[in-house]
Amino acid sequence: MPRVYLDHNATAPLGAAARGAMLAAMEVVGNPSSVHSEGRRAKGLIETARRQVAEALGAGEADIVFTSGATEAAGLALAGRGLASAAIEHDCVGAWSEGALPVDAAGRVTVADPAATALQAANSETGILQDLPAGLALTDAVQAFGKVPFSFAWSGAQMALVSGHKLGGPKGVGALVLQRGLDVAAQIRGGGQEMGRRSGTENLIGIAGFGAAAEQAARDLADGTWERVAELRNILEKAIEAREKEIILVGKSTSRLPNTLCMIAPGWKGETQVMAMDLAGFAISAGSACSSGKVKSSRVLRAMGYGEQEAACAIRVSLGPSNTEDDVLRFAEAWCRAYEKHRARAA
Repeated sequence: MPRVYLDHNATAPLGAAARGAMLAAMEVVGNPSSVHSEGRRAKGLIETARRQVAEALGAGEADIVFTSGATEAAGLALAGRGLASAAIEHDCVGAWSEGALPVDAAGRVTVADPAATALQAANSETGILQDLPAGLALTDAVQAFGKVPFSFAWSGAQMALVSGHKLGGPKGVGALVLQRGLDVAAQIRGGGQEMGRRSGTENLIGIAGFGAAAEQAARDLADGTWERVAELRNILEKAIEAREKEIILVGKSTSRLPNTLCMIAPGWKGETQVMAMDLAGFAISAGSACSSGKVKSSRVLRAMGYGEQEAACAIRVSLGPSNTEDDVLRFAEAWCRAYEKHRARAA
């Protein structure tokens, strides 16, 4: 049987639109900073991508700063600001902020001072969506962008982080989105590219792919693609719940991303589940992919009030538009069989 990929929150497969744009960009010779015809053509591809990302995000073209990814964008946005955040934030935000804001059992964060706070739009592990308060200093929109309706303009945030490879674009490219009139201190200095905010010759091929992926993501949202993904996620949840009554479905009663299932199987370590499913032909995760391959109990779940043992027994299944009902039913059957064998061995 062919392998089934169920780890789209870690990285989505490269989409056809992005692939086509990247192949075309490979044929462009010039440096985007050069003033000759070849350079202007390369610069034109970057500005086309900037327009595509801006339109998909509900932002102005001049508000988009291309970076190597959301991690670099976070450093560019947050260096020296000392913003408050919660323990559920991605490491790239947590590394630059004070993670002390309270998180309730539903995974929601209480924000006292939006202008001094960084708050994610959606959590990568649980899929739980936040209500973004007006005037928020920064939102990590990496997981929300392309999966749920999101507009930078109506979010009320001063800054946002986005990434190409979460929505069918290439790895190694992302952007910082800035409210008009707001600026940041360049962390990479040199030739003054990206309006002086991020120097260095632009990743032309990656940026072209990111732009095409963002444009496709907007079309997918409009045509109901992610509503169909949500139906598959719900089918998967019901299939597992029907057989395994003791599992915990994290965030089920809370607004979530349409593709994300986070569940706790008491007594069965998350990394063991990941390995068992890998051997069975399914790619899933035990949490965020950005921990250099380290598997540890989820601090996101601990922040929500789950105990150490429960947090260590969680997995994340994240679907995408290419998945089918057969994929999720096969996974449910394989996972339930493996869990039953685990319980029999542990008895």
